[in-house]
Amino acid sequence: MQFEFQTIKSPVENVLLKEKGSKFLGFAFPVSSEIEVKKSLEKIREEHPKATHHCYAFRLGITGENYRANDDGEPNGSAGLPIYNQLLANNLTNILLIVVRYYGGTKLGVSGLVKAYKESAKLTLEEAEIITKELETQIEIQFHFEQQNIIFTMLNKFGAKILDFISEENCKIYANIKLAEKEQITAQLSEMQHVTFNFI
Repeated sequence: MQFEFQTIKSPVENVLLKEKGSKFLGFAFPVSSEIEVKKSLEKIREEHPKATHHCYAFRLGITGENYRANDDGEPNGSAGLPIYNQLLANNLTNILLIVVRYYGGTKLGVSGLVKAYKESAKLTLEEAEIITKELETQIEIQFHFEQQNIIFTMLNKFGAKILDFISEENCKIYANIKLAEKEQITAQLSEMQHVTFNFI
């Protein structure tokens, strides 16, 4: 099972490539849902209403199982696919890559378009900071007040991020833990008395 994936740290915008008078502007966004994809696309369309084409590709999911490539009116396979192939080449997911084209009066032909969109996508990704993200899951733990030190010590050991702590006679903790640690944490919590937990 895979516990991590590669994506980009922050958006990259307006990476310029010129080819026979046409201008290609590259944009890359870290995204985690199709809603975010849609919002980023709308933002770029609003910023570049006079552009001839807004071609893009995205990959979502740990293995990039949810993906799409869109030529936006360019010849079939000449824009979206070369962009998508750059995502594959860099093994990136949870990312949207858009190339906006302003037509410059000279036709590039299909092979010229493929080359230009590929190059624009490549240049854009070269500007991005690629990071490795670990998959996380959220856990809710309930325990007696006097057990809080044991629970906190254990969560610290596994590098959990505490999201919320409700301190009463019966305490509750909400935390993010790495998916890779889930089995070990489950094993340790299962051995403790008066402790209940579930993954959200």
